[in-house]
Amino acid sequence: MKTNNGEIWVAGEALIDLLPSPEGTNPVVGGGAANTARALSSLGLKTTFIGGISSDEFGLKVRQYLREVLLDKALVSDFPTALAIVTLDNQGSAKYEFKFDGTATFNFSREWLPQGRPDVLHVGTLATVIEPGASELFEWAKNLNVPIVFDPNIRPSVLADQSLYREKVERWVKISKVIKLSQEDLEWLGYLEIQAFFDLGAKLVVLTKGANGIIGFTKSGSISVPGFTVDVVDTVGAGDTVGAVIVEGLVRYGFDALVGEKLFEVLTRAARAASITCSRAGANPPTDEELGA
Repeated sequence: MKTNNGEIWVAGEALIDLLPSPEGTNPVVGGGAANTARALSSLGLKTTFIGGISSDEFGLKVRQYLREVLLDKALVSDFPTALAIVTLDNQGSAKYEFKFDGTATFNFSREWLPQGRPDVLHVGTLATVIEPGASELFEWAKNLNVPIVFDPNIRPSVLADQSLYREKVERWVKISKVIKLSQEDLEWLGYLEIQAFFDLGAKLVVLTKGANGIIGFTKSGSISVPGFTVDVVDTVGAGDTVGAVIVEGLVRYGFDALVGEKLFEVLTRAARAASITCSRAGANPPTDEELGA
């Protein structure tokens, strides 16, 4: 799938996932934004990461992980890298415990956040929740006046207050054109209908349902695609891979074309890409060559 040379910014966190291993833990780079940026660059798109990167040893791993991603708009500091301690259940689904106070990872400020006009801004996960950086990031994104793809990627272990979490999500939905979230996100937030997102201003809502596939909702209806059968190693980064393919579709076709057959094509590609990510340890998204045309 060849794409246009659009400029894509991905804003959020690049942290370290401490994955369980026979030796104890295995540190690998994670964070919704880092995973999405990596997935986009693997698909051959020009991608810029916007977030804090530490000068510590974990920060070096982040830069290596994002070696195909432009980092000229990231902020490097001597604060430590945030950590996510990951546990996996019997189905390979990930649970997280975070250590992020006083880290470089969430040091967002309009003093350094860049100006400009990318073709698409992707933003989400903890960077849209953890204060004071979340509010700084929000005001910056709102004033860019560009299409935003928002992935709340709910983490109740960080913010257990459903009402407050929902309030934070809704302010981002109000300035975003596309919302990508999981069935678990939807249920935890307590939404009974997708219509709530359209009422807040969204134009496309993409709901991931794990092995059961993906549904894309517009005001005119919905498009469903099945999941791909795969031997799951873990699900780390699968949703971020889906988000990357959605952004790819926006860059290639433009938003107005993402309906009907084209939306089905993009969602099918996203489901296939996510299945490949699930077949490998950690957030290891497929390349454009692996996905094919």
